[in-house]
Amino acid sequence: MPINKIKSSQRGKAAIATALAAALAGGWHSYKDTSPTLLPPAVILATDNLILPWEGMVLSAHWDRFAKLYDICGGLTRINGKPVTANMRFTRPQCEAITREQIYHDYYLPLVKGVPNFLNFPVSVQAAMLSGAYNFGVGSVASRKGMAGSNATRWHMQGQYRKGCEAQTAFNKAGGIVVDGLVKRREMGDAQRIGEAELCVSGLN
Repeated sequence: MPINKIKSSQRGKAAIATALAAALAGGWHSYKDTSPTLLPPAVILATDNLILPWEGMVLSAHWDRFAKLYDICGGLTRINGKPVTANMRFTRPQCEAITREQIYHDYYLPLVKGVPNFLNFPVSVQAAMLSGAYNFGVGSVASRKGMAGSNATRWHMQGQYRKGCEAQTAFNKAGGIVVDGLVKRREMGDAQRIGEAELCVSGLN
């Protein structure tokens, strides 16, 4: 169960409306449309309001001494299937576009294919799941690992979306210890950033 009370917010609802408008302006018109030329609102919503705000934005390749590799933009370690190298640099709009595309291909499409009825979930639920998958892996329903195999996803597949939104808050530990930053990310965010559960429930009727 979440540590704090989970509730919808005006900033969560505004973020959902903005992502829907951006997707429509880009030519997207149906939740069933998975054309690679169109970004669905869940990808825009997750990237702009959950992933990049929490991951941060690095415009020049950064050496991660723990992982022993370079990353860039919102923590990407590969661009177009190739490892990030020391001399890579992008503008902020380029990084945003690259991150959105990678989230679409590496996280959205696997969830579409691997989670029954994913495209019928509310856009806020899809976005929260994308953010979770980006942070702790896509996994699979059968393996019971990652986002697809989580209790949160099982609740969503039963149409119990609020329970699913709250169940995702369990991913708040590092090394078995509850981390305040992960609690905020999973639950109600902070003054500047929306939390996953906050956004998730903000799109429920």
